[in-house]
Amino acid sequence: MKTSRLEAFSDGVLAIIITIMVLELKTPEGHDFAALRHTTGTALLSYLLSFVYVGIYWNNHHHMFQLVGRISGSVLWANLGLLFCLSLFPFTTAWMDETDFARTPVVAYGVNLLAAAVAYFVLQSLIIHGEGGDSPLQRAVGRDLKGKGSVVLYLAGIAAALVIDRGGRVGIWVGIGFFVAVALMWVIPDRRIDRAVREHGATE
Repeated sequence: MKTSRLEAFSDGVLAIIITIMVLELKTPEGHDFAALRHTTGTALLSYLLSFVYVGIYWNNHHHMFQLVGRISGSVLWANLGLLFCLSLFPFTTAWMDETDFARTPVVAYGVNLLAAAVAYFVLQSLIIHGEGGDSPLQRAVGRDLKGKGSVVLYLAGIAAALVIDRGGRVGIWVGIGFFVAVALMWVIPDRRIDRAVREHGATE
C-alpha cells in the first residue's frame, strides 16, 4: 500500500499532540513578566523542549517516508507504536512541570523519550527490511550513529537523574541537560537524508 494515508494520519496525530501540550499552559494572573514567570515560566520551557522533540519527529518522519515507495501491515503497526509513545509527551511534560521537575517525573520523561526513539528505530528497521538492504533509506541512514548515540544519551540522562545527588537536584538537571543535548543534536538537519530525498526525487 502507498504511504499517503499513513503520513496524513501521523501528521494529524502530531498536530493534536502539540495542541494538547499548549493547552496545558496556564494563563498568568497578572499582566507583567513576573506573573508570566511565576505562573508559566517552567511550563513554557518544558513545553518548548517537548515541542522541539515533536517537531524533530515530524521532520524526520516526513523525510523518511519520502524515501519509501510502499508499506506493509507491520510498518503500519510500528508507526502506531511510535505515535503512541509520542502521544504520552503531553502527560509526561505536564507531570514534570507540575511537580517542579521532581526526580520521578523527570525519569518518566526520559523513559518516554527513550521509548519514542526505540519505536522510531523499529519503524525505520521494518521499512528497510521491506525495501531491501540497498534501499534509499538504508543508504541514507548508513550505520545510524546519530540514532544510536541518542539512545546512549537518553540512558545517561535517566541514570543521572536516578543516581547523582539523590538528596538534591544536581542529577535531575544533569539528566535534563542530556535530553536537551539530544534535541539540539537533531535540530541540525541530517544532510545525508536531504541529499537522499533530492536524489530519490530526481530518479522518479
